[in-house]
Amino acid sequence: MGLPQGITGSTMPRRQLGRQLRDLRNRARMTTRVAAQRLEWSEAKIWRIETGQTSLRGLDVEAMCKIYAAPADVIEPLIALARETKARGWWTEYSDVIAEGFEVYLGLEEAAIRLLTYENDLVPGLLRTQAYARAVLVGARPDIAPAELERRLAVFAARQTILTRAENPVRIEVVITESLLWHRIGGAEVMAGQLEHLRRLCELPNVDIRVVPTDSGYHDGMESGRFVLLEFGDTGNLPEPSVVFVQTYTASTYYEKDHEISRYRAAFAKIKAAAVDARDLLEEARAGL
Repeated sequence: MGLPQGITGSTMPRRQLGRQLRDLRNRARMTTRVAAQRLEWSEAKIWRIETGQTSLRGLDVEAMCKIYAAPADVIEPLIALARETKARGWWTEYSDVIAEGFEVYLGLEEAAIRLLTYENDLVPGLLRTQAYARAVLVGARPDIAPAELERRLAVFAARQTILTRAENPVRIEVVITESLLWHRIGGAEVMAGQLEHLRRLCELPNVDIRVVPTDSGYHDGMESGRFVLLEFGDTGNLPEPSVVFVQTYTASTYYEKDHEISRYRAAFAKIKAAAVDARDLLEEARAGL
């Protein structure tokens, strides 16, 4: 039932365990308030467990299964899964420079088999050069300490290995707007390097980059804003539902309900239909620098 240690850290085991414990509670027709009272926990703790926000001890899982009257053959696998909620992903080494809550996304990104990404302002993080990423970070925080800057750049580099790893590189479909190709982030030289990097990425069999031309008229991305739809295979013996990640200026939001996933999937299809192969527009933008 478990996941390979050290690959996705604790994110996926936490999510899987939380969903199964929530299902057991619902089958027992028990509210979170009643469950919290019987376990002598807070409702907030139950919520964190069921949404995969925290690791869990085997003893806690056993206690929850007992009050939910879980079948005997379910309890031991769940206790084993609880052990995996303490696994550490590579990003824990950079916890001092990763925004609160973003480690959840990193675990999902690491475990995904396919990413559908729409971006309308900046080159997506997985596709950035170090120079471009540096310009964005310094632009956002001109006073950033050199040591912190280098550690943040190391996070970008570590994330990008999923594109070229030897075993199961992630398949990624990216749609970006043409206008962002003309934003001289970091100056002409940095932008030229970024555009060339995107062109080279287009040659990878697992990477598909498309661009929505500025003269394309209306497309659904104008309503949806930027987002990433993450798809997963079977992790262990458990199917992992797709997730949509939306990051705004002040918050990060995860959408997991079927109707939410369906709307974003349909939006991506419409955005992609308005887009063209990136190569010609990348060359045009580079020539215009």
